[in-house]
Amino acid sequence: MRTRLLVLLILLGALGLAWTLWELYRPYRGYSGNLVVVIEPKTRATEVARLLVERAVLARRLPFLLRYWAGRASHPIRAGEYLFDRPLRPLDVYRKLVLGDVYLHPVVIPEGSDRFDIARILQEQLGLPPEEFLRLTRETAAIRDLDPQAPTLEGYLFPDTYRFPRGVSSASVVAAMLARFRHVLDSKFGAQLRSSPTRLHDRVTLASLLEKETPEPAERPVIAGVFQRRLQKGMPLQCDPTVVYADRLNRNCGAHPTAPITQSELNLGSPYNTYRHPGLPPGPICNPGEVSLRAAWNPTPGDPLYFVSNNRGGHVFARTLAEHQRNVARYRREVAALHPAASEGTKRPGQPPPTLQPKASTTTSRSAKDGKGQKANHPRVLPGKGSETHRSPGNPGHRG
Repeated sequence: MRTRLLVLLILLGALGLAWTLWELYRPYRGYSGNLVVVIEPKTRATEVARLLVERAVLARRLPFLLRYWAGRASHPIRAGEYLFDRPLRPLDVYRKLVLGDVYLHPVVIPEGSDRFDIARILQEQLGLPPEEFLRLTRETAAIRDLDPQAPTLEGYLFPDTYRFPRGVSSASVVAAMLARFRHVLDSKFGAQLRSSPTRLHDRVTLASLLEKETPEPAERPVIAGVFQRRLQKGMPLQCDPTVVYADRLNRNCGAHPTAPITQSELNLGSPYNTYRHPGLPPGPICNPGEVSLRAAWNPTPGDPLYFVSNNRGGHVFARTLAEHQRNVARYRREVAALHPAASEGTKRPGQPPPTLQPKASTTTSRSAKDGKGQKANHPRVLPGKGSETHRSPGNPGHRG
């Protein structure tokens, strides 16, 4: 009798083991599409199993719990947000949760974004408080070895597509963006950085101006050459995007201005205003991408000192003030021909109406290459560079 009972118990144990192994290795999916499951911190394994059954990730709780109980001493379940998009075995679900293979939210930081733009993006996509991000990016200790003069982290928060888990901190985001900048700098510009007598601070600042001046990558080395020659001659850069940035700092809100630059803004005493202050601004005005950084290191040689919009998203360059003024006059005629009604609108003396360029508004988006997302940037639809009499009828400024 005892022998029969022992055999029966062994048989039942073998059947139970076989059933458990079958269930552990059997893929299951009772939901459709993609499913995100949030495991809160300190949730007990039994509650996790119940939740996974309710969400149709698991067919039964027991196989999952048996595997968890067998290894819980060294492999606890990690809290987080988990994506399920295909049939998984309970064994795979267990591994996913103990390894912490959490879902990472893709966050696109477009080239040319400044700190205020990034704070807004992080708030919208990750729920991070913008005040905390802006506070952290005012602290420059993390890049002091690269740029002892940096007023903020502006320029060093490399624009790219990042992936962050639910609940990531602003400090972790900042660290990831700075690490990405260092990687790009070392891998793409290490040799140039070591051989160049120009400070990294000046290169990054110049690159930020190029990023905002034109959406055309091919034009950026040419504009870099223009700026370099103006700096060498002691001419003011008169870069409109620096006025926009100065205005944003002056308002201390980061709101994007959309109207044409006003005379009062051209007179802002901010050191970022390159109409009133010669040389480069104190630091970058945005976070440039690799193309603009490369252009800052490799300006195109030549003679042009001025450029103005060609009304097609690019620019016309000139060597002399007289040639530049002819280009400005041609630009004005094209604007008037395209939009005669706009010329009747309100404008300050000597300034043409805001350009309503076909297929581009005053502020436009353009797709960046290699999965970098959308770039929020102005297309330079109004003249950007003028003579020292820039605010006369020669060459007006305009918001980007």
